Amino acid sequence: MNGNVPNRNKPNKPSMFPVKKRFNPFFWVYIILIAVIVYFMFANRSGDPVKTEWITVKEQMGPRGEIEKLVYISNMQRAELYVSPDALEQYKAKFGDKIPKFAPQFYFIVSDNFDAETQFEQLRNSLPEEQRFKIEIEQRSSYWGRIIDWLLFPVLLILMWVIMFRRMSRGPEGSAGGGGIFNVGRSQAKLFEKDKTAGNVTFRDVAGLEEAKVEVMEIVDFLKTPEKYTNLGGKIPKGALLVGPPGTGKTLLAKAVAGEANVPFFSISGSDFVEMFVGVGASRVRDLFRQAKEKAPCIVFIDEIDAVGRARSRNAGFTSNDERENTLNQLLTEMDGFGSNSGVIILAATNRADILDKALMRAGRFDRQIHVDLPEMKERLDIFKVHSRGLKLEDGFELEFLAKQTPGFSGADIANVCNEAALIAARKNKKSVQKQDFLDAIDRIVGGLERKSKIISPEEKRTIAFHESGHATVSWMLKHANPLLKVTIIPRGKALGAAWYLPEERQITTVEQMMDEMASALGGRVAEELMIGQISTGAMNDLEKITRQAYAMVAYFGMSDKIGNVSFYDSTENAGFNLGKPYSETTAQLIDREVRRIIDQAYDMARKVLSENKEGFLKLANLLLEKEVIFADDLEAIFGKRRSAETKSEEDANVGDKGEHID
Repeated sequence: MNGNVPNRNKPNKPSMFPVKKRFNPFFWVYIILIAVIVYFMFANRSGDPVKTEWITVKEQMGPRGEIEKLVYISNMQRAELYVSPDALEQYKAKFGDKIPKFAPQFYFIVSDNFDAETQFEQLRNSLPEEQRFKIEIEQRSSYWGRIIDWLLFPVLLILMWVIMFRRMSRGPEGSAGGGGIFNVGRSQAKLFEKDKTAGNVTFRDVAGLEEAKVEVMEIVDFLKTPEKYTNLGGKIPKGALLVGPPGTGKTLLAKAVAGEANVPFFSISGSDFVEMFVGVGASRVRDLFRQAKEKAPCIVFIDEIDAVGRARSRNAGFTSNDERENTLNQLLTEMDGFGSNSGVIILAATNRADILDKALMRAGRFDRQIHVDLPEMKERLDIFKVHSRGLKLEDGFELEFLAKQTPGFSGADIANVCNEAALIAARKNKKSVQKQDFLDAIDRIVGGLERKSKIISPEEKRTIAFHESGHATVSWMLKHANPLLKVTIIPRGKALGAAWYLPEERQITTVEQMMDEMASALGGRVAEELMIGQISTGAMNDLEKITRQAYAMVAYFGMSDKIGNVSFYDSTENAGFNLGKPYSETTAQLIDREVRRIIDQAYDMARKVLSENKEGFLKLANLLLEKEVIFADDLEAIFGKRRSAETKSEEDANVGDKGEHID
């Protein structure tokens, strides 16, 4: 790559100015809590008073003159005794090392029916003058207990509350705005800045998508060298919309833009704008563009924008306030409204561009629509090269063969094929991944896992063999049908049998091609009727497919002489909530009759092919019962080469004389 790619191993330069640490306001709260705990731990290190009884005080301690002072706490039903220092030594065994010298040494409980003042006075008066002790009566309040009851618990509760919400308010790593309830209106976009993200995806990691990469690279090039365009008076497009089927690499292409562009890159999903709180979506849109303007020039990528950009007239909400519409309105205003939004380029991805709002699609918001289609054979080869880098392939392995075997596969499908092939090879204890492992992986992805343990009766197995042989025979004999690749009667997924075809990569389809494909799909039903004399439920999927295709021929493609060159297909879906049909009841009956005629014609074609090739058809069915899996070579040995291969040059010469129906 060129020198504009950031050095991933280069450490960040230290700042010239020291970063001042922010003072934590809870520091003194922590100090006070620690002081309280320490106080209660060490305040009574001299020892606690020992419990005794009033009878002991009255008959032993009092007459011996050991009492120095008696304190009666009237509100606590408790009396405390202070013993004279001379008498304290004899109680040393009771206190151990911690003899309370300045605190009461003994206490006893005073019951409610005990006349404390009278009893204490009688004991005092019974003693000689020199042994009489002091009597004090007081009411005592525990101030520290009240402080703990009224202050400590609320403080702990507040601390737990603050700590919990501080953690909730932290945004995810790399996000531009925090999450949580305190920042619910903040943008959830992740910010990627140059030289701060390791393992960037570049355009070198994106195989295929050549046309899409050219358009996206132009945006990156403008951000790197804007004077190249502005000197000629050009302006960068404000937005580009990536449109294509799922798994074709739209998000991967956006990641490559983030890796190549030396500007801040905000990434967010369309669903991140939609919340249960009213006004949150619009607030997040405002916050996202505010941050983007501060970082300008920059790129904002919105993945799955259809979650928030759905056409407003199609929102079937019956409430007075639609949160999604408010979010969309704010997004439209921020992208191209009254305020300036220079230096912020919007990239978005969706696989449902048909449902987006027209105001969102207009020039000035999304100036370009970049179509990311399913890869062709050359692009599939490049994708296989990327995803097979880490695989141990057998010597002489040709990836071009796999590219030919996977028409209609997306980039995600190809990545899954490579991974499944490696898992299958490892399951078989192989040292390298072989060609058969890839074929098994393709079969598993297309048809599902083989169910060899499924019990099938001989009669059902014979019916399945005739059914699949009927598909194979008709598709082999009709020159416009898709070429057959493999036929099996081993249950796979939900299917009891399957036939794999290798469809041609064509952009238009003629009436003859569609009729041959329908006849091939009906070959299984016809084979059951001819050979068994009764039909089964195994043709449900085939009937569903041909019915849908026949209605499309009549109502959409104008391939019926009686209906004419009329199409009732609404590609813009502007009908809204109009539940009525765009044609009369008479036309609907005519459409039904034409569909029935086309299906009957395809059925007669399949019946004619099987009747004329009955001998080869029976050989194929018996071979399928014997081997359970047959390939195109087996059909060629029975029927010879396909007519399409023999008459290809003749068809090419006469192609100008045949009318074609544009798909």
